[in-house]
Amino acid sequence: MTNLADLDPACPDLAATAQPACATAGPAAPAGLRAATLAVRGGLHRTAFQETSEPLFLTQGFVYDHAAEAEAAFAEEIDRYTYSRYTNPTVTTFEERLALIEGAEDCYAQATGMSAVFNSVAALVSSGSRIVAARELFGSTLCVFDDVLARWGVRTDYVTGTDLDQWATALATPADVVFLESPSNPMQDVLDLPAIARLAHAAGAVVIVDNVFATPVLQKPLELGADVVVYSATKHIDGQGRVMGGAVLGSKEYVRGSLQALLRATGPTLAPFNAWVLAKGLETMPIRVKAATATALDLAGWLEDQPGVGSVRYPFLRSHPQHQLARAQMTGGGTVVTFTLDGAAARRDTERTFAFLDALRVIDISNNLGDAKSMVTHPATTTHRRIDPVTRHALGIEPTTVRFSVGLEDVEDLREDLDAALRVFRG
Repeated sequence: MTNLADLDPACPDLAATAQPACATAGPAAPAGLRAATLAVRGGLHRTAFQETSEPLFLTQGFVYDHAAEAEAAFAEEIDRYTYSRYTNPTVTTFEERLALIEGAEDCYAQATGMSAVFNSVAALVSSGSRIVAARELFGSTLCVFDDVLARWGVRTDYVTGTDLDQWATALATPADVVFLESPSNPMQDVLDLPAIARLAHAAGAVVIVDNVFATPVLQKPLELGADVVVYSATKHIDGQGRVMGGAVLGSKEYVRGSLQALLRATGPTLAPFNAWVLAKGLETMPIRVKAATATALDLAGWLEDQPGVGSVRYPFLRSHPQHQLARAQMTGGGTVVTFTLDGAAARRDTERTFAFLDALRVIDISNNLGDAKSMVTHPATTTHRRIDPVTRHALGIEPTTVRFSVGLEDVEDLREDLDAALRVFRG
């Protein structure tokens, strides 16, 4: 990863020369800093102007003093910025900061979360490769496996993520990639990451975990045996509904090897402005996630006792089927509460659930999550609508299932909003 401080050791006096800013080396950050401090201080390289905030480099390319310098840069004989499709100083700041928080060797940022999901796998597979994946996945991820990668001749075998026997059977033969979410979207199944990683590594597979629900604040998959972690930075990392982005984290060998080669050639580049917004989002992510998690736990427990609510899925509720596992792997239950309203006939259930959603006055209807604003969505008709009804039912996604992303509003305002909408649902 390019170090801005190495770009020009003899940085000129910018006020006198009016030359483009070059980075200056500051004092090294103390070792052993905690996540909340790294979220503010990690990856910070100041220019000679000594600005407080991170600089924003809105440039598509970079210039050279001599043609031989350009030749050496493209031959990778020297480490410097050449083109923002490859690397950019602002993107580097975001990548370094997130890698420090995650505890990863390296990070590669991308334009969206789904780009991160797709490319994390695509960098590892070719025709004849085999993926073993949990069934409990985001709808677009299933499309990547079943539609896109299948056309490449890549086979995906699915297992029930919480069933270790199914994982053992599927991984009794060699595999190239194991892919899973934990907690899963939207039903919040918590998977045994250390046990799955052991089985996967014995089968020769690279373990990729989509950690978007837990965030690096609440769960560290790399410490639990995973090899690669992916994020939609659009969610908690930004957390304020402004930009899109994604990230893949893992070993330097993987990130700067097969993954970098794919991304530089295909160009799903994260824009410098988006990277700057995401780097600033990381500064407040630990505070936002912890605050929303506390509210989510409060409301999850309250929802369990409400008439009209059939079931509630939240990892830190005692009623959650993997409650003890969640407590062992996570430091908090997350910002999302999934609940299923009482229902009978499917079409009528959907109409009544829509009436509940439409009755909300504080909470927005939106398919995003991890935002400062609370949001609800109806997975069966939005994020997971492409999954056939039988499979949705097997996954626990019913016509009355609601995914509730808890934001930063006052908990009592959210409770009153939910209570009024439940009264509408009950008729």
